[in-house]
Amino acid sequence: MESRPQPSFDNTEIAFGGKSNSELKRAFWLFKLIGNPLLVKAGKVMTHTALTLRIPIGWAIKGNIFKQFCGGETIHECRRATQGLSKFNIGTILDYSVEGKENESDFENTKAETILTIEAAAKDPSIPFCVFKVTGIARFALLEKVNAKTALSEQETLEWQRVRNRVEMICAHAAQVGVPIFIDAEDSWIQDAIDDLANEMMDTFNKQKAIVYNTIQLYRHDRLAFLKSSHQLAATGNYFLGVKLVRGAYMEKERTRAQSMGYTDPIQPDKTSCDRDFDLAVTFCLDNIDRISLCAGTHNEQSSMMLATAMDQRAINRNDKRVFFAQLFGMSDHLSFNLANAGYNVAKYLPYGPIREVIPYLIRRAQENTSVKGQTGRELALIQREMQRRKMK
Repeated sequence: MESRPQPSFDNTEIAFGGKSNSELKRAFWLFKLIGNPLLVKAGKVMTHTALTLRIPIGWAIKGNIFKQFCGGETIHECRRATQGLSKFNIGTILDYSVEGKENESDFENTKAETILTIEAAAKDPSIPFCVFKVTGIARFALLEKVNAKTALSEQETLEWQRVRNRVEMICAHAAQVGVPIFIDAEDSWIQDAIDDLANEMMDTFNKQKAIVYNTIQLYRHDRLAFLKSSHQLAATGNYFLGVKLVRGAYMEKERTRAQSMGYTDPIQPDKTSCDRDFDLAVTFCLDNIDRISLCAGTHNEQSSMMLATAMDQRAINRNDKRVFFAQLFGMSDHLSFNLANAGYNVAKYLPYGPIREVIPYLIRRAQENTSVKGQTGRELALIQREMQRRKMK
């Protein structure tokens, strides 16, 4: 069992060790702004209007919210952030965050860019994972039809085969160079199609170790059972299961759609239920660590401490590559830096892409910080405490 002390998420000196005074001030004012729901709502409307009218707005975003939450517009521009995190033993998950495309040339471009992230990771040990969204390489309406098991036309059948080929090419490249890759979770009404692809890729490429990881959103009330059935599939198929556990990111949209279309809401009845299932899922993964590799994608302090403590109790080495913690770049540094300082494996999701294309991601981050109870307040309080500590030195 590890003899090192447990991390303290209140240690702001460690949490913000990678930030200069000016960077700390920028983060403070940014979280102050996005903590205001009216400002976030107005900003969303103005941004959508600017995009629709093709008004250049990159200059207004690049030095603040883009810099806070993104690594740059290209893989090369991400190197500064990647190297900065690496100094504190924090890895990077390169995430090409262009979304909402609808044509084959864009899908092929996203596939090629994802493969470039894999090649970058193969050359850089500080990039332990890569990631992609299936909606980045497939038409949403096609995924809906496949998910609903609606008969496809001949043209759609060929289109779906191209999607499968893209997924397989990405996963095959990852397997060839030994870089694990996450398949992100998405809306529930296309998730079955994504799960089927993920299971197929794991059956093909996870025979020796977990290379392909599926993502499980525990804000859905059926996902703990899905994790257990995925483990049974892996055991039957004699392959390793890779899972990234998250709470989820589409709650309001999910509930609105379920209500408007008259089907059972897939979302947990309350936060307590979501937290319970997330922690139970983490425990299940640790109990089956011989077959499951886990990435806990969470900004929740209690869940992070629970996982850290459970690893020590089970005598799982803190640097065991089968267990990673992950947070988003620009958020929850008090978790990432303190966990890494205590010897645990930590990686930050680092989105990148052309500014105009990454705006949907940035809007979600702003909305998330506004809607998640206590998130912005916690960030601000910690930043203020560190600014005060530095003044007193």
